[in-house]
Amino acid sequence: MAVNPCFVLFASLILGVGNFVLGSKMAKLGGVFDSVGFENSAELADLAIFAVQEHNNKENTLLEFSRIVKAKEQVVAGKLHHLTVEVVEAGEKILYEATVWVKPWLNFKELTHFNRVDQPSAVFTASDLGAVRGEHLPGWHVVSPHDPVVKDAANHAVQAIQERSNSLFPYELVEILQSKAEVIGEAAKFDMLLKVSRGDKLEKFKVEVHKNLAGNFLLNQMQMEHNSD
Repeated sequence: MAVNPCFVLFASLILGVGNFVLGSKMAKLGGVFDSVGFENSAELADLAIFAVQEHNNKENTLLEFSRIVKAKEQVVAGKLHHLTVEVVEAGEKILYEATVWVKPWLNFKELTHFNRVDQPSAVFTASDLGAVRGEHLPGWHVVSPHDPVVKDAANHAVQAIQERSNSLFPYELVEILQSKAEVIGEAAKFDMLLKVSRGDKLEKFKVEVHKNLAGNFLLNQMQMEHNSD
């Protein structure tokens, strides 16, 4: 008896999704985790090379993959791999942040984010944001949204928003629209307005994130702005 091809495809999809769910049942949906052993992972190296090649094709650039500096993964409808990648451009080593969305059961992968990591702000440095006691003026200070510590705080806020959401579409940081920081004793606080994407929707969140000397972030306040673009 002939088997309906549509039935075979449907069954394959169901099995693929089932295997993914079973294999990921211990991972919290939306949670972001460090990728253990990423330095020696051929799979992650292939994804990083894919990200660089996709960017080269899209932007007509000639970046050359060097190595993965940092890697995290996030379970969504599939898996998001957040990679900090070192590339060589015109003989200079530069860091880029890339996000690759993978759905193994569909043999699907897509580059969703690829941006250069900018240098820290010369006015308010990463050392300032480390909250060293007794070395800072009181009060809030405007800080560069490109400062790595500010970006880490913003990414933590987006991750926390994702974890509190029931949406299967991943939240992605689009832009830090406003950013201020205040150092009090041994803690640093960040007040930020973030533009994020969720599927084809853009939303804005007003957030306050705290950071302690151990480097731990905590989303203290979160409010959605209703005048999103």
